[in-house]
Amino acid sequence: MDKKQLVIIGAGPGGYAAAFLASDLGLKVTLIDNEKYPGGVCLYRGCIPSKALLHVAKVISESEEAKNFGVEFSKPKIDLKKMRSWKDEVVSKLTSGLGQISKFRKIEYIKGGAKFINSDTLEILKDDKSTENINFENAIIATGSHPVRIPSLTIDSSRVLDSTSALNIEDIPKSMLVIGGGYIGLELGTVYATLGTKVTVAEMLPGILNGADDDLVAVLQKRVKSLFESVLVETKVISLEESKSGIKVIFEDNKSQRTEKLFDKVLISIGRKPNSKNLGLENTKVEIDEKGFIKVDNQLRTTDKNIFAIGDVAGEPMLAHKASHEGRAAAEVIAGHKSAFEPKAIPAVVFTDPEIAWCGLTENEAKEKNIEISVAKFPWAASGRSLTLGRTDGLTKLIIDPKSERILGMGIVGPGAGDLIAEGVLAIEMGANATDIKLSIHPHPTLSETIMESAEVFFGQSTHMYKPKK
Repeated sequence: MDKKQLVIIGAGPGGYAAAFLASDLGLKVTLIDNEKYPGGVCLYRGCIPSKALLHVAKVISESEEAKNFGVEFSKPKIDLKKMRSWKDEVVSKLTSGLGQISKFRKIEYIKGGAKFINSDTLEILKDDKSTENINFENAIIATGSHPVRIPSLTIDSSRVLDSTSALNIEDIPKSMLVIGGGYIGLELGTVYATLGTKVTVAEMLPGILNGADDDLVAVLQKRVKSLFESVLVETKVISLEESKSGIKVIFEDNKSQRTEKLFDKVLISIGRKPNSKNLGLENTKVEIDEKGFIKVDNQLRTTDKNIFAIGDVAGEPMLAHKASHEGRAAAEVIAGHKSAFEPKAIPAVVFTDPEIAWCGLTENEAKEKNIEISVAKFPWAASGRSLTLGRTDGLTKLIIDPKSERILGMGIVGPGAGDLIAEGVLAIEMGANATDIKLSIHPHPTLSETIMESAEVFFGQSTHMYKPKK
């Protein structure tokens, strides 16, 4: 049996990034996945199709808001079949493109599943149900994650959706309950609400988007109130029951009071779990923690020296861009380079309207860890560019070390926050301080100026906001 130099299980953003770089570094790579082309959940059923639909929602929202500027459109006619076709076309172009790139790099691509027989042998189950054993020198596990299911709320009904089935948009229900106030639920809720569904969000915790700073979430929450039917916090969903007219839902609030309401559809979006089961890891020395994540070191090496793990299956945050960088680091290690995954900042973006993005240390984390910080905020109401967009509800803030004046974190809420946050990542990784940001000339009029002016606020010298330093 030929011994494969590097086998990668899972062709998502982590797996294909690892495969492509490993090939560039001279390794012979075998990439295994159940899909026809590389892409993984992110491209097929996650990041990309959801962002395509969110763009549709954005166009509809902006057309409605244009009446404030003296331009009024008639109510949009929504062709769901064409919308789905466009979304699927975006996915197809990206995944088939990755398939071509894989061929250009002479990567062996096997369509099927994989299971460890031991620490250097995999059993491959192919589409035709045939099996093949392959030996390997090194392996990378990049199997991703899957939506969490709640046993007590699991019913066999087409009216109950998860984050995958919700993307199909079979119809536009009159009403929908989104269980979970995290980023996936809020993003999909935004799509359906913009298309005309009355959306209710139920979250067990005291607020939505747990993990993001309160002042950033407050801006989103204000806008969400006008978009969604309601947002119920500190609320549990006790049961779901299907009837002829919809799904009957029983809620329980923080005072143990129960209420009942009927919805056309229910979307369950309470998080994701790592795909670490059914891989035959018990036949290796690979260890798994209590949450199901594979244990790795800063080189992404598991407790079995020739087996690596990256992406969602290797720990939080469960983000595609984190997986890609882990994959590249693992490829470099396997190729013999001195490399490690040691980022100072991993950006997070919520593609709602407005978008929320943050990186590095958050204000909430600083409070929890008793880290002394200075917070410099610049409200978008003082931004010329935000005024021209009719979107003054944004906010940019810097988390700064008061002694060294180094940038420790950044948070942004507003249109395009996901594109703006990269400057914060670069500033943190390069060890920039508030003076560096202040003196870097930002183009006018742009939203990027709000980052520069946040640094000016730190010194009490903001051009467009009078706030003397205390």
